[in-house]
Amino acid sequence: MAAAAVLLVDRHDGLLHSPLLPIHIGSVLIVSAFVLASRALHDRDLRELAQVRAVSEAAQRVLLRPIPSKLGPFHVASMYRAAAAHALVGGDLYAAARTAHATRVLIGDVRGKGLPAIDDASAVLGAFREAAQQHRTLPELAASLERSVRRHLSELTPIAPDSNERFITALLIELPDDEDIARVVSCGHPAPLLRQGNQVTLLPVTQAAPPLGLAADTPNAFCLDTVAFGPGDTLLLYTDGLAEARDSAGEFFPVLDRADTWSWDSPRRLVQHVSIDVNRHAGKNLQDDLALVAVHRPTHPVHAGRAPQ
Repeated sequence: MAAAAVLLVDRHDGLLHSPLLPIHIGSVLIVSAFVLASRALHDRDLRELAQVRAVSEAAQRVLLRPIPSKLGPFHVASMYRAAAAHALVGGDLYAAARTAHATRVLIGDVRGKGLPAIDDASAVLGAFREAAQQHRTLPELAASLERSVRRHLSELTPIAPDSNERFITALLIELPDDEDIARVVSCGHPAPLLRQGNQVTLLPVTQAAPPLGLAADTPNAFCLDTVAFGPGDTLLLYTDGLAEARDSAGEFFPVLDRADTWSWDSPRRLVQHVSIDVNRHAGKNLQDDLALVAVHRPTHPVHAGRAPQ
């Protein structure tokens, strides 16, 4: 088509038998070849990106299994946003498990970024899923996670000289089915928000232990806090990607100040509103990964499989 257009233009200009005609046609053919080659490379890059995203999505499903919307009597919602472009997983982590009469939730944040952070997050999640139902108390569970993290990091020492500098902040929550309380063990992780009635406060943590990888490995090294968590109450667990999100002026996201503006009527809407709000503050390109888990104890029991939308 382009060569035909050149012929028509040159004919109109009286250059049909001029030595310029082959130059014009040759130039068009060369440009066309470059365009076709660029398009082929572009299509190849798109296919490769689609394959990478498919692998990343599969890795996220394995690493961060979706938390069911209902665990025992509790309604739950979670959200994860990776800071790295085109990434779906990073160094933040969350998981939940049912025991005989309680729900246990883990949220954490690995020091560092990239593949080492994903490796450390995978080790903690695997340890939690294995140990969550094996230990009677949260301090026992925290000590077990500490031992697992130590083994993981020691195995990395020959190939990762910085393994002795790596650690994971973590927060463990236990919500009994038949008691209106929440049991909490903190390993250097930000305190969650607690909504009771119309008031939102930081859940009190008496004494946080050091992060996993730096703590002691016996249960008595972990302080257990117990707070009221009754019908209608909601907990919002988050990683420091929320509290440390900055706006264009460098101001941190005011988590507690903004909490009253969010919709707390269902966990799903809550995590959506938090995500939208932090977008307004920091833009869509977060500088750190962000994980959110909201847990609500309903006022009236809901039949299995049903949760507020």
